[in-house]
Amino acid sequence: MLGDISFKRIDQEKDALIRAARKIWENPESGYNEFIASDVCADLLEEAGFEVERGCGGLPTALRAQWGSGSPVIGLLGEFDALPGLSQKDVCSREPAEEGGWGHGCGHCLMCPSDIGALIGLRDEMREKNLKGTVVFYACPAEETVGGKGAMAAGGAFKELDIALCWHPGKFNRSSYSLLTGANSQIFRFYGKSSHAACDPHLGRSALDGVELMDVAANYLREHVPPDVRIHYCITDGGSAPNVVPDYAAVKYTFRSFDINTMADVERRLHNIARGAAMMTDTRVEIERLGGCYPVLNNHVVADVVDASMRAIPMEPWSEEDIAYARSLNETIPGEWKASVALSQSAPDTQLHVGVMDVDRDNDYGSSDLGDVSHMCPSCFYKGACFPIGANYHSWQVTAVAGMDIGFKSMINGARMTALTVLRFLTEPELVCRAKEEFDRTMEGKRYEAMVPDKREYPERPVKR
Repeated sequence: MLGDISFKRIDQEKDALIRAARKIWENPESGYNEFIASDVCADLLEEAGFEVERGCGGLPTALRAQWGSGSPVIGLLGEFDALPGLSQKDVCSREPAEEGGWGHGCGHCLMCPSDIGALIGLRDEMREKNLKGTVVFYACPAEETVGGKGAMAAGGAFKELDIALCWHPGKFNRSSYSLLTGANSQIFRFYGKSSHAACDPHLGRSALDGVELMDVAANYLREHVPPDVRIHYCITDGGSAPNVVPDYAAVKYTFRSFDINTMADVERRLHNIARGAAMMTDTRVEIERLGGCYPVLNNHVVADVVDASMRAIPMEPWSEEDIAYARSLNETIPGEWKASVALSQSAPDTQLHVGVMDVDRDNDYGSSDLGDVSHMCPSCFYKGACFPIGANYHSWQVTAVAGMDIGFKSMINGARMTALTVLRFLTEPELVCRAKEEFDRTMEGKRYEAMVPDKREYPERPVKR
């Protein structure tokens, strides 16, 4: 039966995968600083006999490993960065491991070990059955800054892929047709002339006035953009004292849309607004692009294969202890828990999702840098049940489960889902052709060019003492 050999090897590697995930969970790191996580994943791959490319795409913590040869080339994309302020012990009440510290409130600690488990299992099955094709694992930094995969793409990554798969822990087992918005972030820096605000205001040129006029005009812009556009901003520097006309002020903008061409038009109009604000205040504006990501284009053919694979694999069962633990966490968020139970049409006392939900068709106004890869090849972003059913992404409740048995069971389920999906594409080449045909239709009128930051500086690896 397709997948049996892969599943058997994944089970054999379970303890090693759990140790890796736990170590990443215990050492949460910010984007581009995932040096411990990168080493953990590289060591796991090398111990399993894979050659590892470190610094893939020019990013110090990114990794690449592969098995097989020829076409199709299937990519497994993992992530491993954490989030600020979400440090949490694996207990059922709010108890940070480090006050104000980082934590895996999105479950990224599980993603790379899950993909590595799938890769190891696939190697055994491809050998045994003499299957043609190549499976490539990428460990991708800095997803939470929605820029890591784009930076890797600018450095040459992902161009080889025919299909890209990205398993992510979530509330439900669910494949997706959904669009996710792209995101683009920029800083607008205004430069004026300082003066005494009471004695010599006529001699000053207020950079803060430039920022405020830009913000007012951007808010008027909201009436004249498509309904999927989102524009957010915060003033990062507004001067130091009210009696000094500020000669410097800055505002950071992030704007989103489901369509990359719409994003480009919003960028053009914001730049015009900024230049107009500078002209009105007799100041000067400089614009720094911080990078961003493209909208996620989930490929329906790939999503259907993922959905079928989810329904075919053996799932790790939730124990009584797992359910009790999740219940304690859900009780900290009763409103969200009841809403999620209703959404999933589960029994009223459900604590952890069981089964597979219908493919998600609702668009998501969040963003993921998988969007860049989805503009390069057919891709799918799919989720595995892991979180207490009431928990939100980027919450301490997620951190609490990501480092214990619930998270580890989800990780193993994810490895099986991914392995079986890859095997379907390796053994049914017509599916790859159909996915590519859909991709070509979707990309008509679009082109991909990575939104890399104006300044690309990455942390250096810490010196071991």
